[in-house]
Amino acid sequence: MKKILNIRYILIGFGISFFALSCVDLEEEVFSEVTADNFFQTEEEFISALGQAYSSLGGLGNHSGLWSINELASDEITISTKGGDWFDGGVLLQLHQHEFLPDNPFFNNSWNFLYGGINTCNRLIFSFESLDNPNSPAFIAELRALRALYYYWAMDAFGNIPLVTDFTQVESPGTTPRTEIYNFLLSELNEIIPLLPVSRDGTTYGRMTKWAALMIRMKIYLNAEVYTGTPQWALAAADAEEIINSGPYSLMPSYRDNFVINNSGSTENIFVYPYDKVFAGGFNWVMMTLHIASQSTFNLTQQPWNGYQTVEEFYNSYVDPVKNPGVQGPVWKGLALEPSEGTIDGRLSNFLVGPQFRSNGQPLEDPGVEPFDATGRNGDPNGPPITFMPYLNEIWPQGLRQAGARIGKYEFEMGGTNNMSNDFVVFRLSDAILSLAEARFRLGNTAEALALVNQIRARAGNLDAFTTLTEENLLAERGREMYVEMTRRQDLIRFKKYGEAWWPFQGMNRPKRVHAPGSFLELFPIPEPQRLANPKLTQNPGYN
Repeated sequence: MKKILNIRYILIGFGISFFALSCVDLEEEVFSEVTADNFFQTEEEFISALGQAYSSLGGLGNHSGLWSINELASDEITISTKGGDWFDGGVLLQLHQHEFLPDNPFFNNSWNFLYGGINTCNRLIFSFESLDNPNSPAFIAELRALRALYYYWAMDAFGNIPLVTDFTQVESPGTTPRTEIYNFLLSELNEIIPLLPVSRDGTTYGRMTKWAALMIRMKIYLNAEVYTGTPQWALAAADAEEIINSGPYSLMPSYRDNFVINNSGSTENIFVYPYDKVFAGGFNWVMMTLHIASQSTFNLTQQPWNGYQTVEEFYNSYVDPVKNPGVQGPVWKGLALEPSEGTIDGRLSNFLVGPQFRSNGQPLEDPGVEPFDATGRNGDPNGPPITFMPYLNEIWPQGLRQAGARIGKYEFEMGGTNNMSNDFVVFRLSDAILSLAEARFRLGNTAEALALVNQIRARAGNLDAFTTLTEENLLAERGREMYVEMTRRQDLIRFKKYGEAWWPFQGMNRPKRVHAPGSFLELFPIPEPQRLANPKLTQNPGYN
C-alpha cells in the first residue's frame, strides 16, 4: 500500500484527472470562489491552494507534450509508422528526424503545458501576496521555485520566450532573449533557495524543497555555455556537492526500486510528481509503448497503442565496454536475442525485450503480424509469437509491429488501467552525482570525476569500473543511467553530439537530418498558434 503523503492528499482533494496535452488550455477553470475572508486562514488551506500549481505537472507522463518532444528528438526513442498506425500526419517523423515545423502540434501542447503552469503559479503568488498572513512568504517562495522549474524547461526547449511574473498584466508579452531568462532564473533561485524547506518527509514529498531548487540551478549552470556562451562548471559543481553532501538523499541499492509502482519510499528521488491511477491520472506509458496484445500479459483494462520504441543503437549501448571493448551487443542475431559474452548492464531493466507471454504463461501471439516471405527480406522473422526485438527495420512506412525494445523503466501493474500509479521522477540523486562528475571532468579533475562515475556503475550491477574517463564514455554513462528521464536531448546538445546521424541500420528510410553543433535546430520553434494569437512573439532563427 502506498504511503499517503501530503501532496497526494492535495491532488486527491481536487479529484484531478489528466488527459492528452492537446486538451490543455491556458483559460483556467475556477474551482471555487475563495477570498481572504473565507480562505487562506490556515496552513492546510494554503497547501490545498498550492495543489492547483502542482497539478499542472500531470501532463509530464502522457503522449504529445514536453516529454515527447525531448525524447523523440533524441537518440533514445522513436515511433515507427506501422502500416496505417502512427503516421499521424508525419509529426512524429519530423521530431525524430529534426525536421521541426512551427505548426507541429506537439510544440503547441508543450508550450501550453509550460505556460499553464506558469500562469497558475503567477495567479497564486498574486493571491498570497495580497494577504497579511505569516504563512504567505514560505508558500510564495515554493511557488516561485515551481515557476522556475516551468521556466527552466521552457528556456531549454524554446530559448527565447515571454517572461511574465505579474498576474495582473493584460498586455500581450513579447519575446525575452534566452540570456535574460537565464539571469532571471538565477536571480529567483538565489533569493528563494534559503527560504525553502530542507526536510525529506511526508510533508515535503512531491513539493519544492531546497534540494529540488538546487537541482534546477545546478542544471542551469551545467548548461550555461549552451544558454549564454559562458560555461559555469564550478558553480554547477558547488550545487551538486551541496545536494550530495548535505541533502537527505542516498542511492537506492537497486536502480529498479526508484521506478516500481510504490516508489514513494525511494531515498534517491529528489522531486517527483505523485501520479495515482484513480485520483491523479495521466501517466500513460503503459499505453504508449506496449504492443496491443500486451493487454493479456498484464491483464490491463485497456489495449495499449504499440507506439514508443527504443532506438536500436541506444539499446546496444548497455553492453559493458570494459569487458567487451568494441562489442555492439546485446545484439539481435537471426531469430533470437543473444546477449554478448561478458557482463551486461543491470539497467537493462529499462527495457522489455524478447518473447512475450500471457499472464497464464502461454505464448503471446500477434494476429496482425506482417507476413514473412521465403527470401527473408520482408516482414517480421518471428511470426505470430510476439518477440520484442531491439532491431528496427525502418521508421517509415512499414515499421514492424514487434520491432524496438519497449520502455520498461517504470514497473507495469498487473490488472492496471491506462493510468499508472508510479510517481514520475523529475530529479534524482544519481543525476547530481553524474553532473558533479561532468563538472569536475570539465575543470580537469579527472580522478574525482572517474570515482563518481564508477559509483554509479557499481550500483548498476556487475560492471567493471572505468579506468579512464572520456567525453564519450561519460555521455554514454549518463545515457544509460538517465534513459527517458527527459535529459538526453539536453545532454547531446551540451556534449555537441545532437546533430550526428543515428541511423546506420540497413533499410532505414529517410535518415535523420545531420547538423553542426550550435545549429538553430538545438531550439524548437515557437509554436505557430502562439504567434498567431500574439504577434509580439518573435520566431527563433531558422524557422521563418
